[in-house]
Amino acid sequence: MSQSILTVDEAKAAIAGGRVLLLAGDETVLRSLPKGAWVGGTIPYFMSKKFGGLASKDMVFATDLTEIVASWELQRYDAESVAQVYVKAPENGFSFIIIPATSPTHLSFALNAPNYEQFGVRPLVGWISGVHLEDLGKVTPKVFDGQTGEGIEDGALVMAVTLPAGKAASLGIVNLFEQGAGDTLTFPESGFATQDVFVNGKRTNFAHYLTEKQLDTKLPLVADYYGASVNISFQSVDAEKGVVNFYAPVFSGIRYKYAKPVADYVTDFKDKLAQDCTLDDTRLVFSCNCILNYLYSELEGKKTEPFVGPITFGEIAYQLLNQTLVYVELHDV
Repeated sequence: MSQSILTVDEAKAAIAGGRVLLLAGDETVLRSLPKGAWVGGTIPYFMSKKFGGLASKDMVFATDLTEIVASWELQRYDAESVAQVYVKAPENGFSFIIIPATSPTHLSFALNAPNYEQFGVRPLVGWISGVHLEDLGKVTPKVFDGQTGEGIEDGALVMAVTLPAGKAASLGIVNLFEQGAGDTLTFPESGFATQDVFVNGKRTNFAHYLTEKQLDTKLPLVADYYGASVNISFQSVDAEKGVVNFYAPVFSGIRYKYAKPVADYVTDFKDKLAQDCTLDDTRLVFSCNCILNYLYSELEGKKTEPFVGPITFGEIAYQLLNQTLVYVELHDV
C-alpha cells in the first residue's frame, strides 16, 4: 500500500511488474503508459511527500493497491448506468471511481447519487478528472482504462476492489469549512446553476444578493447533510444576467449557509486533524484534495501530511463533494 509521485519510466516499470494501480497524470503521460492493471484520470496537480503541492505534466501520481487486494474488477458506466454503481459494489471492499469533469456522467452522478439504489451501503470513493488550468476549454478531461489504453471523455470507470477476509475499508473526509452565522439559504430547484434563492424564506435573485453583500465566493456554501458538512463551491457569478453557477449542485429542500473564513489552510488543517481525526497513516490507502483548496490556499510547495494524492476537480465520498479532502482507511475486523 503506497502513494507516491513517479516518473514515467517508474510508472511503466510498475505496470510491467503487474502492480494494481490507481493513476493520475496529464493526458500525454497516461497515453504513453503500457496496458496493465490500472485505471487513471487526467490531472497534472498533486500533493506529494517530497515536494508538497506541485503541478507537473511529466509525472504520475500512483496509488499502489497490489498488497491489499484479494481481487478486482474494472467496471464502466455511462450517465444512466452509473446508477448501478452501489448495486455492483463488492460485498467486502470498496469501489474507486473516476469521472471526467463536465461530462454528462459527471452531471448525472452529481445530481442523482444520493437517490441511487443502495446508496452509501458500501464505500465509494474517487474523484473528478480535470486538466491544467491553462488548458481549460482546449483539452477535455478524461479517464483511462489501463487494460485497453483507451481514454474516455464521457463515462465513469470504477475499480471494484475486493479485500481479503479480515479486512474492511472506511471513508473519511476532512472539511475545514463550517456554516457561518449568516442568513439561511434555500433553493427552489436542484442544479448546478440558479437565479433565485430564498434568503430566510424570502425569494430574491442570488447573484444580486451576493453582489450586494460583497461575499467572497472563494468560500463555499455549507449544508448539514445528516451531520456531515458538505460544501457547494462557486464557479461564477454573473450579476448582469442574474445567474450563479456552482461546481456541485445545490439541492432544493436543503438549508445552506455561507462558510466561515479559513485564515490559514495548512495550520487549520493540522488543527482539524488533531481535533477530529484519529487516522493511523499506516492504514491510509488513498486520498485526494480539491483544486480550489490548492489555488485559494496557495498549497504549492506546502504539505498536508499524512495526506498525499491527486488535486482534483471534485472529490467523491459516496457522492460529489467540493473543497474537501477525502480518504480511504483500511481496518482489521
